[in-house]
Amino acid sequence: MAIIIDGKELSKKIRANLKIECEELTIKGVKPKLAVIMVGKDPSSEVYVRNKSKACEDVGIQYKEYLLKENILQKDLIELIKKLNADKTVNGILLQSPIPHNLDINEAFRTISIEKDVEGFNPLNVGKLVLNQDTYVSCTPYGIMKIFEEYNIDLNGKNVVILGRSNIVGKPLIHCCLNKNATVTVCHSKTKNIKDITTNADILIVAIGKANFVTEDMVKHNSVIIDVGINRLENGKITGDVNFENIKEKASYITPVPGGVGPMTIAMLMYNVIKATKRQNGMID
Repeated sequence: MAIIIDGKELSKKIRANLKIECEELTIKGVKPKLAVIMVGKDPSSEVYVRNKSKACEDVGIQYKEYLLKENILQKDLIELIKKLNADKTVNGILLQSPIPHNLDINEAFRTISIEKDVEGFNPLNVGKLVLNQDTYVSCTPYGIMKIFEEYNIDLNGKNVVILGRSNIVGKPLIHCCLNKNATVTVCHSKTKNIKDITTNADILIVAIGKANFVTEDMVKHNSVIIDVGINRLENGKITGDVNFENIKEKASYITPVPGGVGPMTIAMLMYNVIKATKRQNGMID
C-alpha cells in the first residue's frame, strides 16, 4: 500500500514559513507584490486566479489583478508588461494562460523581466534551468521537486519517466530531474509502446490531461507515482491522469487528485514571489 503524498499539508507548511518571511520583510519596509494579468474570461483561469489571490492574502503578499478584454491588441498587452517591469513596487508578474489565439504568448513571456518572471517562462530563465543555474523554476515542476525533497525520494540514478511534454510541466521537469542525476525518458502523443516504457519507471510523472489514463498494469511495483492531471468527469468529480484506487496498492508513493500536486503549484508561486522580492532588494545574491 502506497504512502499518500499530502500536497495540501506540505503546501500549508511552506506557506506558513513564507508568511513569517513576509512579515519580516514588511518590518524592514519591504512589501512583496504580485501582478497578475488575465486576458478574456476563461472559467478555469478565473478559478486559478482566485486561488492565487487567496494564497497571496494568506501569506501577506500584495496582489494586483489586471483583467484585459479578449480583443486587446498585442501591443497593448506588451505595453502593460513593460509598465509592470518598470514599476518598482511590483516584484512578480504572472500572465495567466491560456490567452486568446490572436495574441503571441511567447512574445509576452519574453517581455516579462527575468527578475520578475516568477513562473519561470521567460526563455532566459528556461535556459538557466537547462544549465542548472539558480533561476525561477516553473511552479508545478518546482512543486514536484519539493515533494521529492520533503518525502526523501532520491532521484540520483533513478529511471524517471515523464508522460507529457508541455512547456509548463513536461519540459521543465526534464531538466529538474536531470539536474538531480536522474535518467529521464519522455513520452508523448507520438510515443509507441508506452506501457513498455512506464513499467520500467522508478518514478512516473503523468501530465497529459486524460482521466485515469495510467492503469495498474502500466506501473512497476513499488514505483513513485506523481499525478499532475486535473480532469472533471461527467458526474462533476475531479480525477487525475492515474487510476488512483488500483495503483495505490502497487506503488510506494502516490499523489492524490485533488490534494497532491495542485496545492504545491500555488505554494511555489508564493515562494518565487518572496525570492524575487528579496533579490530585488539586495537581500540575496
